[in-house]
Amino acid sequence: MDRIDFQIIAELQRNGRLSNQALSDKIGLSPSSCLKRMRDLEKEGLITGYTALIDQKKFGLPVTVFLRIRLDDHAEETVAGFEREIERLDEVQDCFLITGDADYQLRVIVRDLDDYELLVRRRLQRIKGVASIDSSVAFGTVKRAHTYPRHR
Repeated sequence: MDRIDFQIIAELQRNGRLSNQALSDKIGLSPSSCLKRMRDLEKEGLITGYTALIDQKKFGLPVTVFLRIRLDDHAEETVAGFEREIERLDEVQDCFLITGDADYQLRVIVRDLDDYELLVRRRLQRIKGVASIDSSVAFGTVKRAHTYPRHR
């Protein structure tokens, strides 16, 4: 990747709906060169897709909860089963395998705390191998980035 590729990615992160003409104007390339580079970035897997950013509160899911989950064992079957079940839960927006006291960190969005309680009691606690769930409710957002930092 060169400076122009990084510029293309930065502009698309800011506005994924830019037309090829507008993108090429912003970075100073011909439209055909810009389109070729964009397709190459997609082919290489650097650009993995395009999506709309939705206002979580206006969509009706204003509550964000962060969970740390510890499994009771790390057998391949337990880990694979847990990860399969997490993939099925639409409320889980992110799931990271982490170091420390917990095994996973999840970001969950729900309508309210009643929905969160149902998610925990009816879905998460029933997943085989879950030993503990520690949660923190976010009561505000200071920063939520949708762009990667400048590559140096």
